[in-house]
Amino acid sequence: MQSPTQAFQSLYGKIRREWKAAFSGAFILGLLIHMPILLSDVPNHDGLDSMYFDQNMITSGRWFLTVACGISSYYTVPWVIGLLGILYLSCAAVVLCELLEVRKSWAAAVCGGLLTAFPALASTFAYVFTLDGYMLALLLAVSAVLVTKKRRLGFLPGAACLAFSMGIYQGYLSFAMILSVFAILMLYVPKADGEEKGESRGKAAVLLRYPAMGILGVVLYYGILQILLKWQGKELADYQGIGEMTTGAASSNGLLASIKGMYQDFFHFTFRGNVLFQNFFSAAACILLAVLAVLALFFLIRNRKGWKNPAFFAIMVLAVVILPLLTNIVLLISPSVTYHLLMRYQWILYAIGAVALVSGCPEIPSSVYGWMEWVVFLGASVLIFCYCLTDNIAYSNLQRRYEKTYAYCIRLLDRIEQTPGYYQGIPIAMVGVVGDKPYPVTDITLPVTSNMIGMCGDILLYTGKNYEIFIRNYLGATLNILPPEAMAEMYYSDEYIAMDSFPGENSIRVINGILYVKTENADR
Repeated sequence: MQSPTQAFQSLYGKIRREWKAAFSGAFILGLLIHMPILLSDVPNHDGLDSMYFDQNMITSGRWFLTVACGISSYYTVPWVIGLLGILYLSCAAVVLCELLEVRKSWAAAVCGGLLTAFPALASTFAYVFTLDGYMLALLLAVSAVLVTKKRRLGFLPGAACLAFSMGIYQGYLSFAMILSVFAILMLYVPKADGEEKGESRGKAAVLLRYPAMGILGVVLYYGILQILLKWQGKELADYQGIGEMTTGAASSNGLLASIKGMYQDFFHFTFRGNVLFQNFFSAAACILLAVLAVLALFFLIRNRKGWKNPAFFAIMVLAVVILPLLTNIVLLISPSVTYHLLMRYQWILYAIGAVALVSGCPEIPSSVYGWMEWVVFLGASVLIFCYCLTDNIAYSNLQRRYEKTYAYCIRLLDRIEQTPGYYQGIPIAMVGVVGDKPYPVTDITLPVTSNMIGMCGDILLYTGKNYEIFIRNYLGATLNILPPEAMAEMYYSDEYIAMDSFPGENSIRVINGILYVKTENADR
């Protein structure tokens, strides 16, 4: 039997150089970029209610989330959760580079860096209590495509990986679908010495693995979901349109209208979403990557006589048509979804694909290959740096949101306790929205963070329960805040409408044994 040292040395020797580069690039940059959020305990509005959360989200279709997040415990411990999440993501970078056949160490490191720096990950870090589970879902989604590509019957374990990925978070289905299209394109790239006889039939068989993996994976996911829902006696919730999975929402809204909306959203986010590029440097980097990828594809088709292969062109045209739809597949499943940035992680695959294409194209003439590699490397590095700035600007604002909320709640709690008629346990009617008239917007990061839900804004509080949890866990006081349904009638009462908005003199008062607290705008 080998000693631990011998076993680790043997294992390490089998790890390819580009795998080490991809893992190191993702892991080291992950720590450097996201260290501010890893070393702090700053919640967003959802995090207030998730300091301890068993992650049983089966009513949202996430039947495996409680297992995935249970590895790091159900407490919100950012350092442990973040470190585990970055570890999963670094493994996903390795799988991704192997899938795209990235063989250059610099390119593998850059691909890992792009995956780690993209602002969708920072947006996920805002919901750090579930980050490790989501990164495991991403690893499973990428692995589903790789195992399908590598093995003749790989679509079977690939389907299982996809099902468990969706059981954690359905948002990474697009990741698997886009990568499947990339794998099919790679399959049909013309060979340098011509296509062998009978190879087309073999390619068609390999191509069919990917839809087989996807269909079986979704069926397995849905079947397990229905079994667990019946076992627990629950139904799918309406949150984010999850219940629409069983009602055919796209067909009820009109399939053509849904497809049109998917295209519109894709191009709007790509060019006007204020995420892929926010300044001249990031825009120039994206343009350089796109132009060089097209140039590499041109050399590939010209030198390998790709125009003689109609199947390759047919696949390419079809890919261009369907990739925007696959990128936005969530809108087909649930058209009413609120599209958070953390659900748009798959956009970074296009930049990674460009790096993989240029670095792995042997048909580029030697006279230009060197400078093309340098331009791609520098362009991707600039993009990583720009994304790093975006991430940390967002983290800085999240810290300020917490501090503003803390200061606000101290003042509010003091006024509540000083109100005549107040006693410990008095029922409190409170609306969660903080008015923007007595407190003008002070968030100076909106030009950068406007599309980063959970990061932008001034205050963490949106509901009465947010107040209750924040004041209890951060100020050490317990308030008996009434649930929303108990406040429905009082909200439209003349007494409430006549009250000032906090910090107005008449913003907190006792009416019929209930302490009314009005925090929203004075004209409501």
